[in-house]
Amino acid sequence: MIAMRPPAQVPKKSDQPSTLRMVGLVGEIGYMIAIPAVLFGFGGAYLDRTFATSPWLTIAGLALALASSALAVWHRIQPFLRSADSPL
Repeated sequence: MIAMRPPAQVPKKSDQPSTLRMVGLVGEIGYMIAIPAVLFGFGGAYLDRTFATSPWLTIAGLALALASSALAVWHRIQPFLRSADSPL
């Protein structure tokens, strides 16, 4: 009699992120970084011109953009980090 091996465990297709989905995630993260930097950076520069506080409000705006972008990216990649830690 021929001994049969158990079938190899193949990850579910829904568990594996597709290449197109990962490219979309990279684009989404790019926007999560660029949009706050532009909005808060220009907003700070405008307020600096209005209140003659140059460059302090621009620096504060860019710091706020950095913090908000980091938080948004962190929350967006959490599902991917959790799925990478779990065994298949």
